[in-house]
Amino acid sequence: MRTATATATALVLTLVSAAAVPATAASTPGRPGTDGLWRMDGYGTVLSLDGDTLQEFQTTSVSCIEGDTARRTAPGTYATGDGTTLTVRPGPGGNRATLGYDTSVGHRSLWRIQKLPADCIRPSPKDPRAAFDVFWHAFAENYPFFAAKRVDWQDMRHRYRPKVHTDTSREELFQIFSDMVRPLYDAHVAVRDGDRVFAQVRPGTEMPSPQLDARVKKFITERDLEGAPYRQDFANGRITYADLPGGADQGYLRISGFAGYTAEDAPYPAHLAELDKALDAVLTTDRTRRLKGLIIDLRINGGGSDALGIHLAERLTDRPYVAYAKRARNHPTDPDRHTRPEPIRVVPADGPRYTGPIAVLTSGTTVSAGETFTQALIDRPGGTVRIGQPTQGVFSDVMQRTLPNGMTAILPNEEFLNRSGRTYDGTGIPPHLTEPVFTKEEFAKKRDSAFDRAVSVLRNDG
Repeated sequence: MRTATATATALVLTLVSAAAVPATAASTPGRPGTDGLWRMDGYGTVLSLDGDTLQEFQTTSVSCIEGDTARRTAPGTYATGDGTTLTVRPGPGGNRATLGYDTSVGHRSLWRIQKLPADCIRPSPKDPRAAFDVFWHAFAENYPFFAAKRVDWQDMRHRYRPKVHTDTSREELFQIFSDMVRPLYDAHVAVRDGDRVFAQVRPGTEMPSPQLDARVKKFITERDLEGAPYRQDFANGRITYADLPGGADQGYLRISGFAGYTAEDAPYPAHLAELDKALDAVLTTDRTRRLKGLIIDLRINGGGSDALGIHLAERLTDRPYVAYAKRARNHPTDPDRHTRPEPIRVVPADGPRYTGPIAVLTSGTTVSAGETFTQALIDRPGGTVRIGQPTQGVFSDVMQRTLPNGMTAILPNEEFLNRSGRTYDGTGIPPHLTEPVFTKEEFAKKRDSAFDRAVSVLRNDG
């Protein structure tokens, strides 16, 4: 899952802590209908629901590692240590169920199993070669984009496994893992060992950072929003709105992330409340009637919760539509097999909504949930034009896989499809109108070509 951070290496919301579980799964009288053992369709995961505890097991064809736990707060509802809410809903017949996260969109399908995989109930080796095998299989069985990235993962095994021995140091193993995933150039891929992290972005781009965000925000405030009759920050400074000079019939909405909306590490409902507070202040009845164009600036957006992006999209339409369809790879050896695509719908929110023309500003530092929100506006009724540079090209929720030696592998396994069945992973979502974004020359000459183009386009459309 995605968290309130601007770095791809930490875009993870997982089940938290660990606890022992029984090895049988039959439901018994008096226990909740979802109690027992469940295998997830895709995601390499088995769940044990036993009374007040939800226990995760991370599985590959060669391993099973006890993962994290969540605690039951109501029938079918569990809370993780960071406050994320998980909801398990039983299906007909009692052998099917669905799992949802309040921070994410879509659902994961579960089917009941009668016992834990054998690897889950016997000791797991923790030597460097065991860690290598789990690392390699985690990617081999879940990563969807090897062909698109032109990376032969089997060849990686042949090249690097002979370099791993019983006395291979953690530093050496970390370097081997980093070298293996380096050719992917995937901002949703990372290797972590304590404070040491390897991650990288698409060539020619950079990852959002607080320093870059602060510099750009200052530049925009002084250059683009000078003389604005109304300007206000919301959501812990992550959201800025301004009525633009020159008649106040154009608005500017800057969103630097779909997370971090509270000063403390609060659960999702608190971030949602802050988003609603901002939108209620911005999208008033008067303003939604007056505006003839709205610029949404996502050029520095570190991602976060896809659900917050969909929530915002619901304030920008008066007709329901499908934002995208979501599917996950679900076969360990066939990367072309996936779960059934689940349409993610945008349903108009109650209250005032802006339904006029929108110009979305994007760049290579538009990442993750910033991209899924951009994708959610592609088929929006009312007209949306994208201006700037292609987005980063990472959309999936990310899997966090614990290795036997305590290291962590982070990787995607999902695709977000447009109505043609295409995914924008790797390449990013392209703009309709290409303009430079925060280059050295733009800063030096105090230019903001993408912003100026958006003002012009909306003025002409209006």
